[in-house]
Amino acid sequence: MESNLSSIKHWRQWLIGIVAIGAIGVVFSFPPIPQDPTYHQFADGRNIVGVQNFFNVFSNLSFMVIGIFGLIKYYQKQIQVPALPYLIFCFGVLFVGFGSAYYHYNPTPRSLVWDRLPMTLAFMALFSMVISDRVSVRLANQLLWPLLMAGIASVCYWYWSEIQEIGDLRPYIIVQFLPILLIPVMLMLYCGKLMRSNYLWATLGTY
Repeated sequence: MESNLSSIKHWRQWLIGIVAIGAIGVVFSFPPIPQDPTYHQFADGRNIVGVQNFFNVFSNLSFMVIGIFGLIKYYQKQIQVPALPYLIFCFGVLFVGFGSAYYHYNPTPRSLVWDRLPMTLAFMALFSMVISDRVSVRLANQLLWPLLMAGIASVCYWYWSEIQEIGDLRPYIIVQFLPILLIPVMLMLYCGKLMRSNYLWATLGTY
């Protein structure tokens, strides 16, 4: 009886788990997904002041600005969310600026690694913060490092598969897009404590 009551009480967590497992199952039902070679062909390839793909490179300054702004807010003690995932998120966004600028300057699979690694860290840290705010602080603390390791592993596996001429983006697709699927579910199922829903919806929308 108590087991049934507990299951009913935690139905939202069960629903999130089912959605996550279902999404992972769908992605892995496909054969290995290689990187599209046209991915490295940018809309703007102009060389300005000796910098190729100039605007693709310098547009990444916005990531650096946002990352630094977030770190300033932390040192001014103006944040209320858990400190560790917040700092990882800010540094992740900051280094996305550097990594993505490097990749857009010299677009190759190897340089793309340095674009994707900090991106996955930022994604996983944000995902952890939303779990903490909406679902469970304890669960978020337990998942933070496994999520970060999963993000790093997905990029490393993709690059290894590229070297082996297999090309398999499936783990990276899960790491990048599963939070985008699950965060809206959490926003609709739970009331927030510290993170404002409109800011989170705007973040997902702008991405």
